[in-house]
Amino acid sequence: MLNSWLLLHLPKVWQSRNGFARLLVPLSVFYAVLISIRQGLYRRGWFQSVRLPVPVVVVGNVVAGGAGKTPLTMAMVQHLLAQGWHPGVVSRGHGRQTQETRAVFPNSTAAEVGDEPLLIHQKTGVPVWVGPKRADVGLALLQAHPETDILICDDGLQHWALARDLEVCVMDERGIGNGWLLPAGPLREAWPRKVDLLLHTGINELGGGFQAQRQLADWAVDGHGQQVALDSLKGQAVDALAGLARPEGFFNLLRDKGLTLHQTTPLPDHFDFAAWSKAPLQHPLLCTEKDAAKLWRHQPLALAVPLELTPERAFWSALDQLVGALPKR
Repeated sequence: MLNSWLLLHLPKVWQSRNGFARLLVPLSVFYAVLISIRQGLYRRGWFQSVRLPVPVVVVGNVVAGGAGKTPLTMAMVQHLLAQGWHPGVVSRGHGRQTQETRAVFPNSTAAEVGDEPLLIHQKTGVPVWVGPKRADVGLALLQAHPETDILICDDGLQHWALARDLEVCVMDERGIGNGWLLPAGPLREAWPRKVDLLLHTGINELGGGFQAQRQLADWAVDGHGQQVALDSLKGQAVDALAGLARPEGFFNLLRDKGLTLHQTTPLPDHFDFAAWSKAPLQHPLLCTEKDAAKLWRHQPLALAVPLELTPERAFWSALDQLVGALPKR
């Protein structure tokens, strides 16, 4: 219970340098020392970064919690497919109950491979593999799919064991919060730091980078594949839940669609729904696509609303230029 409370409320603490955050500063100093030592070991070659035989693009962020990495990964995969590339995706598979390196299949479960890798594979159809060591994951994917000519690493900006050719950093409206390192602030590492592309999915208060629009689709789908127009839900009470780093963001997007939320249930990121009630729904229940794969086992009538992320055209032009300049290996 304490862990769940922290996951839901720490993001609010991290937005200011309040008294509670200041109490955690000594831990942040210790964390900063550990990060500095680890980075130094990689720079000096004492820890090795493995370079794979195809270009690697890492999509990540420097703050704890979601900022739109997975939606951007899916958008980048679709874009690269349209440009004639054959991308694959590697991921840790956060939240899964297995540890080994393994492929993601359409009938995999979130418990086996993680909710985000499962969503990526189901939405894009490209090879997706998960495992704790991204380099090993990439090698396994390339062995199974030798036609793959570029890899996207969903998350892993701080996973220095995997050498990368491009780094794409995603930030939402939180920016860098109070600017402090974990646990006093949201930063996984000090900012600013050099990245190849910076994409803002919310209000940009830092300057620089590119902008993306984030909105929900005009429809939802239930566990039987039945689509429902969101307009048909206007004027009636609906319930909503979200197992995200920032559940309120999903709820606000639903309100932006003109829906009346009767009850909202914020849940920790990657919530597994193992003990979720199978009681009949009193109101239409809306959820994210990431939650749906786990929730539909208990509530097949829950409605998953896709999130659409649309980067500005200049972002795609910059990405194409950088990818086109990568050396062929």
